[in-house]
Amino acid sequence: MSLRLWSDEIEAMRPEARAVVEAGFVVLAEMLGRDQTPPEDPFARTAAQRAVYDRNFPGVPEGVDREIAGIRCRTFAPDGPARAVYLHFHGGGMVVGRPEMNDLGNRALARSQGLAVVSVDYRLAPEHPYPAGPDDGVAVARWLLDHAEREFGTPRLVLGGESTGGYMAAAVLLRMRDELGAIDRVLGANLVYGVYDWGGSPSQRGLRPHDGPDVLDPDGITFFSDCYLPGRTEAERRDPAVSPAFADLRGLPPLLCSVGSTDHLLDDTLMLASRAAAAGTEIDLFVAPDLPHGYSAFPCGITTAAQAVTEAWFTRIVGG
Repeated sequence: MSLRLWSDEIEAMRPEARAVVEAGFVVLAEMLGRDQTPPEDPFARTAAQRAVYDRNFPGVPEGVDREIAGIRCRTFAPDGPARAVYLHFHGGGMVVGRPEMNDLGNRALARSQGLAVVSVDYRLAPEHPYPAGPDDGVAVARWLLDHAEREFGTPRLVLGGESTGGYMAAAVLLRMRDELGAIDRVLGANLVYGVYDWGGSPSQRGLRPHDGPDVLDPDGITFFSDCYLPGRTEAERRDPAVSPAFADLRGLPPLLCSVGSTDHLLDDTLMLASRAAAAGTEIDLFVAPDLPHGYSAFPCGITTAAQAVTEAWFTRIVGG
């Protein structure tokens, strides 16, 4: 049997996707500050990048800030009774970002899937390196295990996130299994173009199968990794407690793993998904050809298909 990562229908959409990326990439890079030379000092560099994110992602009025387990969280309520709680983590390389980045997506999920959304404003490096961020995620998860049914009307949880938010979701999911003994409370995890090999997968190092433009590059990934895991060797960064792709992936709930083929994190998703599938985990994999990291910013037929797959996955696991 041949291995195909996308269908003939998706293949036919590739020319449109390439044209959309070419037309819109410069605008996205400018919005994220990728067109400017960053300061050399890591603290000054992250401060400058955070200012860009704060300016470009102010949030929507439906989002409500709430302190959970001593951590600021961004919450959204569904129109009716909550069918589950979506524990969400934003991206940003573990050094920048804020929950408001995904306000539009989280508001849409609350409405379309009847989810209560809790998006965690976890601590960031270099001020707070590993394991501060995952510790914050586990603290909120523990609180939800104890209080979700009373506070939101349902004990059921779904985890998810984008970029390093996908990493956070995977790391917290594994710790819920191993430390909290509560994997049975999680319906599934939506892992969107995450980083799962902090030792540097081939695509992170620039060895990609498609050479399209990407908002990530090897130098930027090295910067994020050095801030988050200072002083650690490549082998130490691949400790299963640090890099989910190297963990024991047995006994997990269904996973939806999504990534673009020009993403420098492509190999991370392929490795995690294949290892989890071999361990008996139910996997849905969506690979978006010719699309970069953060592909949802490029509206085209392939991103529309990705959104349909995501909605169908949520409908299946939340409705089951």
